[in-house]
Amino acid sequence: MSTPLDTLWYTHSPVPTGLGIAVESGRLARAFQPFGTRIQALRESSDREVREAHFDHHLRNSVRHGGNIPAIWARASGYETRVIGLSWSDEVQLIVTTDDSPVRTIRDLRNRRFGLPKWANVQIDFTRAQAIRGLENALRLEGLAVADVELIDYPYGGTYSDEPVRHVHGAQVSLGGHRTRRRNNELIGLLRGDVDAIFLKGAHGLQLADEFGLRVVVDVGSHPDPLIRANIGTPRTLTVDRHLLEAHFEAAVLILDTVLRAEQWAWAHPEETRRFLARELNTSEYWVANAYGEDAHLRLQTKLAERSIDALQDLTDFLERWAFIPQGFDVRQWIDPAPLEHLLETVDVAV
Repeated sequence: MSTPLDTLWYTHSPVPTGLGIAVESGRLARAFQPFGTRIQALRESSDREVREAHFDHHLRNSVRHGGNIPAIWARASGYETRVIGLSWSDEVQLIVTTDDSPVRTIRDLRNRRFGLPKWANVQIDFTRAQAIRGLENALRLEGLAVADVELIDYPYGGTYSDEPVRHVHGAQVSLGGHRTRRRNNELIGLLRGDVDAIFLKGAHGLQLADEFGLRVVVDVGSHPDPLIRANIGTPRTLTVDRHLLEAHFEAAVLILDTVLRAEQWAWAHPEETRRFLARELNTSEYWVANAYGEDAHLRLQTKLAERSIDALQDLTDFLERWAFIPQGFDVRQWIDPAPLEHLLETVDVAV
């Protein structure tokens, strides 16, 4: 590299991502080893401010691959980041109720109570945003709006970054003392009969629905329209800070190269990939297959597809409309295709 990069900070959400496979398989560290670059996991830092960079991306020389809502918030709030890739792995997005509930269809939610998380001390309440997004898209399918439903808030204290993450047998877990904050308060409200429905997503959401005998009213994650499926995980953003892109462009290209090669390995190794994702999500291979599809390994594809760009803009507009971000913006101005274009011109990788 023309300009040495001393340390690369990385973070990835505990969901299917090419960066996650590149990190956990050792590919990212090996790729940067010849250049003397240290690879550091920011979510494992003992400094809460460093860990918070997973959500606001304030740390210089960092890369993040994961949920798009924190990434959109960071860009809308003035943090200088650039999108260099987008991946799309569909996942279940469930509106659920209890088995004995009179709610049978989305239309039955009119004038009923819907439980939502509400975090008190976070910069961007992405859990609330993803739940409202899923609810709004479900209601739209039946000509209804969120205003037709009574929203009941379930408060959470602390922040998402209170505890450092540790890898235990390949799974990301928090080993701190704030265990109670990870209870699903709105699920408790549903089981008590205080609300009529809640939103659950991904492998853990599907597992909770099964464990508590909940009935799925609708899975918006399986709808044929990609804009209906678009939520925090569709698409997932691969972002770097602007300083990394400008001062260490070759590093940004190498990150992409490593991610794409990790994904190509996944396409050819479905069973190993499913086992990896199960460890990554701290669940079983059964729930991974049910939440993300039997072809989850083939869905690991980082590129800059028009479908993903359109969905990212739709989500940005949604977050602005619901005042989750201070201002909207044109996502095409946020995307920098140069690293991917350079990679495709110089290296034999498939996209």
